[in-house]
Amino acid sequence: MSFLIGKKAPDFKATAIMEDNSINENFVLSKFLSGKKGIVFFYPLNFTFVCPSEIIAFDKKVEEFKKRNTEVIGISIDSHFSHLAYKNTAIDNGGIGKIRYPLVSDITKDISRSYDVLLNHSVALRGTFLIDEDFVIRHQVVNDLPLGRNVDEAIRMVDALEFHQKHGEVCPANWKPGKATIKPNPEGIKNYLSKNSGEI
Repeated sequence: MSFLIGKKAPDFKATAIMEDNSINENFVLSKFLSGKKGIVFFYPLNFTFVCPSEIIAFDKKVEEFKKRNTEVIGISIDSHFSHLAYKNTAIDNGGIGKIRYPLVSDITKDISRSYDVLLNHSVALRGTFLIDEDFVIRHQVVNDLPLGRNVDEAIRMVDALEFHQKHGEVCPANWKPGKATIKPNPEGIKNYLSKNSGEI
């Protein structure tokens, strides 16, 4: 598994189904994210079991990401035709409905390889990557196929990064907006631990 933290995100040009169901044959990640953060998440296959729960969970929180100047992009090895069929299938019938972010087709598997989430030359693991405004990866987590991810945790990571960018302070374990942070010096950690040790 590649360690991509602190590196430029692997850029790509691919075909994507956009929010309005249009086909964008020239979707370029860096252009789409220009001046914004991005949550890029990989999932194994359309019309499966855990995948729709994650795709729909991201859609339910998409406005929360947008409030944070963050775009969501889903990627699987399916064709764009499969993505479109998936979106055009009602949730009650095993589809995902009209989700409000792009689904990228990685039918060549090159994108999954570049993010090092391709499993057995077959499908992508459940990788999630937080990309900042400079197109640098700041957070990555990869789940095995049976383990669905936590979308609220993805939002928490965006909040933590934004707080650090604005204030220079660092965010301790289980931090949420409004909670205490740490000044990155020896006194800062001592002060935090003395006041908050019961909450850790």
